[in-house]
Amino acid sequence: MTSDIQQRITALTERLHHLNYQYYQRDISEIPDQEFDQLLAELAQLEKQYPELAHPNSPTQRVGGTITKQFPTAAHRYPMLSLGNTYSEADLREFDERVRKGLEGADYAYVCELKFDGVAMSLTYENGQLTQGVTRGDGTRGDVVTSNVRTIKNLPLHLRAGSPQPPEFEVRGEIFMPLPVFSELNQEREANGEALLANPRNAASGALKLQDSALVAARRLRFYAYSFLMPGRSIFPTHSASLAALSAWGLPVSDTWRLCGSIAEVLDFVHEWDKKRFTLPVATDGIVIKVDDFRQQELLGYTSKSPRWAIAYKYPAEAARTRLNAIQYQVGRTGAVTPVALLDPVPLAGTVVKRASVHNANQIAALDLRLGDMVFVEKGGEIIPKITGVDFTARPGGSEPIRYPTECPACGTPLIRPEGEAHFRCPNERGCPPQRKAKLEHYVSRKALNIDGLGAETVGRFFDLGLVTDAASLYELPAKAEELAQLDRMGEKSVQRLLAGLEQSKQVPFDRVLFGLGIRYVGETVAEKLANHYRTMDALMAATATELAAVPEVGGVIAESAAAWFQEPDNRAMIERLRTAGVQLALTGEAPKAMSSRLEGQTFVLSGVFEQHSRDELQALIQAHGGKVTGSISKKLSYLVAGDKMGPAKREKATELKVPIISETDLLAMLPSELEATGPSEADMAVTTELLPAAAVTPAAPSPSSASPGQQSSLF
Repeated sequence: MTSDIQQRITALTERLHHLNYQYYQRDISEIPDQEFDQLLAELAQLEKQYPELAHPNSPTQRVGGTITKQFPTAAHRYPMLSLGNTYSEADLREFDERVRKGLEGADYAYVCELKFDGVAMSLTYENGQLTQGVTRGDGTRGDVVTSNVRTIKNLPLHLRAGSPQPPEFEVRGEIFMPLPVFSELNQEREANGEALLANPRNAASGALKLQDSALVAARRLRFYAYSFLMPGRSIFPTHSASLAALSAWGLPVSDTWRLCGSIAEVLDFVHEWDKKRFTLPVATDGIVIKVDDFRQQELLGYTSKSPRWAIAYKYPAEAARTRLNAIQYQVGRTGAVTPVALLDPVPLAGTVVKRASVHNANQIAALDLRLGDMVFVEKGGEIIPKITGVDFTARPGGSEPIRYPTECPACGTPLIRPEGEAHFRCPNERGCPPQRKAKLEHYVSRKALNIDGLGAETVGRFFDLGLVTDAASLYELPAKAEELAQLDRMGEKSVQRLLAGLEQSKQVPFDRVLFGLGIRYVGETVAEKLANHYRTMDALMAATATELAAVPEVGGVIAESAAAWFQEPDNRAMIERLRTAGVQLALTGEAPKAMSSRLEGQTFVLSGVFEQHSRDELQALIQAHGGKVTGSISKKLSYLVAGDKMGPAKREKATELKVPIISETDLLAMLPSELEATGPSEADMAVTTELLPAAAVTPAAPSPSSASPGQQSSLF
C-alpha cells in the first residue's frame, strides 16, 4: 500500500514539474488548467495524509504557506561582488583596452546580457534538487529565503535530465516582478489610497522579505539565471556554454544574451537594446558585458570590489519635455488625496505618457509647479512617470503657484494633514463617496471576501446606482434580485451567480472579514494577528489601543487607528448588521488553554529578535502561563525581554524606570518544567524576582553568566 502511494506521489510530482516547465519556460499548455489543478490537489491531499512520503521540492511548494518568523543568514561560498558601472561608451572602450592588455593580445570574446532590475539571488542545487536560496546581503552573507524562492513558478525545484550535472553547484540570477504584475499591484494600492511602489525592484525585494510564503506566491515573481559556479574548475570552458547548459537543465535563461567578438559588436548590442528593451515585460536598466572564457576571467582576476573581466553599462534615465495642463486630485479608500499631473501626450520609454505622479503637496511646492509649465518627465528605473523638474525659461507670464485644495474634491469636507504624514486626507470616512465606494471594492476583492460575481466594477456600479452603501448592505441584495436582473449586462444567470457568491462569502474566515473592513493600516498580516489573538469581533472591539499595541506586529499607530475605528457608532452598527447577515465574526475551534498561572500578575514587553522562539511564540507562552504582554514600557511593567537588534530607546527607558531587563533564557527559566503540574500552586501565584538569576533583576542588561553569547552582545 505504502509503495503504491509513494509511486503515485512520485508520478504526480514528476508530471507536475514537467507541466510547469512546459508552461512557464516554453509557453506550452499541455493540459487544461482545471486538469492541472486537479492533479495538484490530488498531490496535496496525498502529502497531507502521508507527509513522510512528500518530496522536499514538491510542486505544492509553489503556493507557499511556510511561515518564517526570522530569516537565518548564510555565508556565500563565492562572494557576491558588485560590478563596475558606467554610462559612457568611451568607458566601455577603455574597459576593452584593459582586457586586451591583461590578456596580452590573445583572442577573446564577450557575452552581453541585459541587466534586469530585480534582486540578486544565489541558488544551490544538490543532486539536481534546489536546496537553498540566499540573498546578496552584504556580499559575504545573505538571508536564507528558500521557502519564498520555492514559490517562484518559472524556477525549477528539480532539474531536467540533460548533459552531466555536478553533484553540487550554484546558480546566480535575478528575481524580478514582471511589469504587468507591478502595474496591477500599484493599481490596487492607488485604489486603496496607499503609497505607490516606486519600481518593480523595490516590489520584488519587499516580497522576498515577507514572512508568509503564501503572500510571496501571490506576488508572482519570476527568475532569470545569469551565472554558474561550482567548486574547483568549471566543467564548462566558457560562460556562454554554461548558459546553454543551465537552459538545457530547465533553468530560465533570458534568450536576449549574445556572444560578441569585438567591442564594436558590444556597442551594436548596446544601441540595439536602447529602445528595444521597453518591449520586454521586465524592467531593465543596462547591459552587463563579461569576458566569455573562464580561464581568461581567472587571468584578469578581481579588484577588492569587482571583477576585472566584467562591467555594467547603464542607460541614462530617459526624459521628455511636455506641458503641464492640470492637476487632478484623487481620493483613495483611506481618504488620502493624491495629486496626479495631466500632461500633453509625449512619447517616453516605449509608451505615450499623459499622466505623471507628483506624490504630494510637498513635491508640488519643492518643484514650484505651475499650470502651463513645460516640465521634465522621467521613467528610468521608475515605471510610473514622474515630474523631475521645470523648464523655467519657458514659464508663461503671470503664472501662479498651484494651491493645494483645502477641501475634499469629492465631498467638500476640510482636509486634514496628520502629523508626520505627507498626504492630506479627507476625514469624512462615512460620507465621502469615493472612499465609501473604494471600501466596498476592497471588501469584495480577491484577498478579502472574494465574492464570486461581484467584482470591483460591478460593486462600484451598484454603489453609483444607490443599490449598496456599505459592506453590510451587500447582504441585502437578495431582496433586490428582480431589480438587479433588469440592469444592463446582468441578467438572471449573473444575478444567481452573484447571490450564490454572497452566500458563500458567509463562510470566509474571520481574519479575512477583518481585513475586508478596510481599517486603515490593518493589512492581511495584521488582520490575521488580531483575529488569532482576540478570536472574536466582540473581544477585539472591546480592546483598548494600549492592549492592541501589545499584539506582535501591530504597534502603536495601527492600534490607535483600529481602536478609533471600532469606537465609531456607524462602524459598530455595520458590524451588527454583518453579524445578522451571518458573516464570520469569530474564529472556529477552541482557544488554547492555559498551561499554568506561573506568570499571573506579570507584564512583559518583548523587543528584538530571539534565538529559540519567535516573538509570537514567546507571547503565546507568556499568556499560556497567565502573564500579559504589552507594547510600551512604563513603571508598572514587570520585565523587558531583550532579544537581538533591540532598539536602544527601549533599553534606555527601561533602565531609567528601573524595569528589569531579562533575556529569552531568563524568561524560559521562569516557566514550570514539563514535569511540574500544570495547575496553579501557592508558589506559582506568588512569582517574585527570587525565581530569576541574580543578573536578571538589575535594571541593566544580563551579565555573561545569565545570557548566551548571542544574547549578551545583542543588548548593546
